[in-house]
Amino acid sequence: MTQIAPKIIRQIFILLLIILFGSLIFGEMLPYLSGVLGAITFYILLRKLMKRLVNTYNWNPTLAALTLMLSSFIIIMVPLTGFGIMLGNKISDVASNSEKVIDAFKDQVGQLKFKTGFDINSQIDTEAITTWLSESAQSMAGNTFNLLVALGLMYFMLYFMLTNRKQLRQSLKNYIPMNNKNISEIGSEVQAMVKSNAIGIPLVAIAQGIIALIGFLIFGVEDPLFWFVIVTIGSMIPFIGTFVGIIPVFILTLSSGQSAQAWGILIYGVVVVGSTDNIIRLYVLQKLDDVHPLVTLIGVIVGVPLFGFIGLIFGPLLISIFMALVKIYTEEYGKTEENQSKPT
Repeated sequence: MTQIAPKIIRQIFILLLIILFGSLIFGEMLPYLSGVLGAITFYILLRKLMKRLVNTYNWNPTLAALTLMLSSFIIIMVPLTGFGIMLGNKISDVASNSEKVIDAFKDQVGQLKFKTGFDINSQIDTEAITTWLSESAQSMAGNTFNLLVALGLMYFMLYFMLTNRKQLRQSLKNYIPMNNKNISEIGSEVQAMVKSNAIGIPLVAIAQGIIALIGFLIFGVEDPLFWFVIVTIGSMIPFIGTFVGIIPVFILTLSSGQSAQAWGILIYGVVVVGSTDNIIRLYVLQKLDDVHPLVTLIGVIVGVPLFGFIGLIFGPLLISIFMALVKIYTEEYGKTEENQSKPT
């Protein structure tokens, strides 16, 4: 009878312990995973600047790290936090505006009933849709305590990542079971993906939101800043995009009897905002790294339930990291086994 070698049994036992403890740690850290991803994102964005401050300008590492962290908080986190607070404060407006949009849509559909004979209004539950939108807005606004803990964790990790760059690289080489060549290749790919997701997607969304805001001001839309927020968020979602804000504004304006303004907003949204979306996205993402729209779409679907509002950015990043890990496995094991099976 063939017996399993003691060395293999010990190896399997250790792997099971690693999986067990890793699962426990991951389960408890899951609400704050956005902080970990945020630290990785900011480290990749600030790493070269940190190296320049320390090596070229002879800054103290602690002072350089604190300066970069404070700058990132002022330039990025303050507007992003304000964006989330504004959305959170507008939750009641989201519900009221969604109810207005649905009622206006039902009025327009009701007018078609006399021409087509189909009664669609009876199938539309305004209260259920409004409740779902309100709950979704609350979910996107996120839990304040978890957000504060995630931010604290992010900057705590970021400080040590910036001030211990060499030790961090050495630790990755020691703990990741793959050769240095694959680590370097995957590291370069992850950096490109992170820059594209963390810079490209929000930049395109804000640019589209500003262009849409100009149109809202031109056509005299009520509460233009609120719809600017909605368009900016929608711009991060491929295929749906800015229509999340444009279509409701069109329906509300049309139902109020302002047909000229309504059609003007719709044409402006389709022609101007839509075309600038393609131009800006093409220019920005080519300068960084092209991300397939499906990666962004799946990332948003996964990221928002996990991380709340900030999942619009970290969701696609999570999908990108997953794809990088799959490539790691293929590069490290798949091609090696394929090459070994070839006759010499």
